[in-house]
Amino acid sequence: MHHFSNAAEILFFLIGAMTIVEIIDLHRGFDIIKSAITTTSKVKLLWTLGVLAFLMSAIIDNLTATIILVTLLTKLIPKHEYRIWYASLIVIAANAGGAWSPIGDVTTTMLWINEKVTAVGLSEYVILPSILCFVVPFLIASKMKAFRGETSRKTNFADIESEHLLSSKKMLYVGLGAILFVPVFKGITGLPPYIGMLFSLSIVWLISEYVKPVKNYTKNDKHKYSAHKALSRVEFSSILFFLGILLAVSALESLVYGSINGESVGTLRYAAEALTAFLPNMDVVIVALGFLSAVLDNVPLVAATMAMYDFPKDSAAWHFIAYCAGTGGSMLIIGSAAGVAAMGMERINFIWYLRNITLLALAGFISGAVCFIFIEHFIR
Repeated sequence: MHHFSNAAEILFFLIGAMTIVEIIDLHRGFDIIKSAITTTSKVKLLWTLGVLAFLMSAIIDNLTATIILVTLLTKLIPKHEYRIWYASLIVIAANAGGAWSPIGDVTTTMLWINEKVTAVGLSEYVILPSILCFVVPFLIASKMKAFRGETSRKTNFADIESEHLLSSKKMLYVGLGAILFVPVFKGITGLPPYIGMLFSLSIVWLISEYVKPVKNYTKNDKHKYSAHKALSRVEFSSILFFLGILLAVSALESLVYGSINGESVGTLRYAAEALTAFLPNMDVVIVALGFLSAVLDNVPLVAATMAMYDFPKDSAAWHFIAYCAGTGGSMLIIGSAAGVAAMGMERINFIWYLRNITLLALAGFISGAVCFIFIEHFIR
């Protein structure tokens, strides 16, 4: 019951956030962002999408931001061979943006809900390494052949403008504002983050019931824009996937494996002691976790580290774990949920990504890691 209640806090938080995003999407709120992009320069488009991915992922999480922007790409760039370059760079920017926000990635949300980090502490110490992790690959990519010249229009932006609903802008601002309010709610009330997310969902739900998406809005149209429909679109398979991972890691934490100094300890604590003995430098251990997150899912890795180590709240180690686990997955297309989503949507080949994008992601990851270690040892 102890472990299940901890997992439930994370799952209710995710369900609330995903439902708000789906409500915004039902009202075509994200089309407001799409219609704002008018540039035809490939480099300008790259940076525009990168900045959007970095900022949006900090608010609505990196997976959702990636899905929205890769969907947008299909309306902006006709050629698939160019789209996969943009989609891959969006994954890097989204993962970097999610690493410094408590609501930007499942792993940072886990660390925040379990009181390993605070929203202010995480943002303060991880934002600069995350910016470097995003900027360095984009600077290198800007000089590459794939981003030279102009791109042809695939969609007339007047058509996108005409697709807006009367409620699009209102629900976009209300929804994003409600998600951003969650850390403020926790700071004011001291209540768990999932309570704040459910409170925000109730406000967005209430407003969505009273706005009119179209003229001559009738009760027969209500089901098209209702929160009930938004809930039906939430990927509960992903929620159950996280539940399985968290309970499996909890089982490893509870299973007594051996004893240390005469004290019986669980499997993960025993593994932590063995790892510390093998690699006495904690920074090296955490960077290794970052590389490992490119192969394994970062959720079980972070769940395991929370059970393995007992660092104080807002310790530099927790901040570094948030950065490395969040951004290390960019080195392989299968290393993050955002990468897997982009891979499926744009049919990105694993070997193509390995040959063309992995070194860019590695350059960003190492740049941010070096920046964090410098801040930790010389400034903090």
